[in-house]
Amino acid sequence: MKYLFITCTLFLSTTIFAQKNNNTIKGEVMYHVFQRSFYDSDGNKHGDLNGLKQKLPYLQDLGVTSILLLPLYEADCYHNYFANNFENIDTTFGSMEDYIGLVKEIHKRGMKVYMDMETQYVTEKHLWWKDAVGNLNSKYSDYILFEDSAHKTPASIIFDLRKLDNYNGTSIKITTVNLKSKKVLDYNKKLFSYFVDPNKDGKFDDGVDGFRQDHAMDHLDGKPTLTNLFTTFWSPLFTHLKKQNPALKNVAEQAEWKDYGYAYFKNAAVDRMFGFGLQQAIVSFDKENLIKNADSILANCPKGKEQIIFIENHDIDRYASIEPNKGKQKLAASLMLLIGGVPSIFYGQEIGMMGKNGNWGGTDGNDIPRRTAFKWTKSYDEKGMATWYKNVVAGWNNTNLSVNDEVSLEVQLKDNSSLFNYYKSMIKLKQSHPALAIGNYANAVNNNRKVYSFLRSYKNNKVLVVVNLSNEVQTAGFVQDYSKSTSIFGNGSFTNNSIQLNPYEVSVLEIK
Repeated sequence: MKYLFITCTLFLSTTIFAQKNNNTIKGEVMYHVFQRSFYDSDGNKHGDLNGLKQKLPYLQDLGVTSILLLPLYEADCYHNYFANNFENIDTTFGSMEDYIGLVKEIHKRGMKVYMDMETQYVTEKHLWWKDAVGNLNSKYSDYILFEDSAHKTPASIIFDLRKLDNYNGTSIKITTVNLKSKKVLDYNKKLFSYFVDPNKDGKFDDGVDGFRQDHAMDHLDGKPTLTNLFTTFWSPLFTHLKKQNPALKNVAEQAEWKDYGYAYFKNAAVDRMFGFGLQQAIVSFDKENLIKNADSILANCPKGKEQIIFIENHDIDRYASIEPNKGKQKLAASLMLLIGGVPSIFYGQEIGMMGKNGNWGGTDGNDIPRRTAFKWTKSYDEKGMATWYKNVVAGWNNTNLSVNDEVSLEVQLKDNSSLFNYYKSMIKLKQSHPALAIGNYANAVNNNRKVYSFLRSYKNNKVLVVVNLSNEVQTAGFVQDYSKSTSIFGNGSFTNNSIQLNPYEVSVLEIK
């Protein structure tokens, strides 16, 4: 959710997307893109669908296999989460034809695409609001929640909000949708089904490969009538979609944490969740925290369900703003990409983009520093730069529009030691070995509290990953004999069943 970040211990499973290419098994690597800030194809400073289409070769060169889009529907808010119309594409992104063209091109390249949706709320410009407020005879009278019998007062949303103050000084009135209405469920089935197969030919080349459902809850925002939604709304919706295309992968941004959130898997027919607990463990560089989260994930994740593993997303501060040490940035990337599950890279993470949440009152502009333009070039004035927010956000002078620094793709492409090239090499390593691509996770015990080690296994293939979590040289001893291992990344090797690692070093070894 835009305004809510809750940490907890979640669970990890093995990565789930596999393809065969030249007899090599490959895992899924997701790219979470804030498309308004990615690449501008028409000169209006807003990133758009055709701009993303133009940059697909870049994503494939990085090693990305799937793309997660933020909402695309018509909205007055820059993040597009609160819709004026769910059925129309925001014109700043392009047309429905542009969207279909992008999806088809993604599929032609052997990639997948996922769409973020949030249909629990609508704005005052939505048809349901305009027709139902103050009109008891409206055909949409039970589509939204009301606080009075005359239907003159639409219900508040999360945190009891009734309006959203936009970054540009405007305000948007918002209300909660009645998810207990059968008509609303039927509408959602039709809406989501359209994006699964727009031309209804059953081929799905023009449809999404799954959905990210924002702020999915069993008891939505504490509303007295919106209870048991896992079984009455989410499960019927996702079950309906899987009948249409059994290959769909639906992910919930969980906001319910009892039993580690596994009620989503059990009761809501969700395929994937986000590994918030492991995200916190990775950036903590604490061995026991990592073991606890990763072991719990293995022990509890149901068969056939999956976790998305990440360091950054659109709702949290950029990691490079929290941790400037490049060695730790690279080590965090290694853990995210090699530990298992489906790794998700937030756009610009691979070049170390920075940005922290602002503090300018109750405005959605506070999140813009986390969602600034992808820096393709040293200068922010070059073609394609999506600086739609420049000189518009009230109270924000620090726009991270620095010139000629190393946080740009142009600079990092030329530097073999850059963060970008590290991400690229680590993804290539992940995809080079089936155990790293789709293997199971298991902790590998060693005697050094500053060294974290784990095994990835697939059939008869086994790989050991050993990482130094500290800024000092460390030596770790193992009870299990790894003397016959062969290094496939890093300089580490075993002597008397011990391995020595430099500060923040990663060593990956194939076990014979």
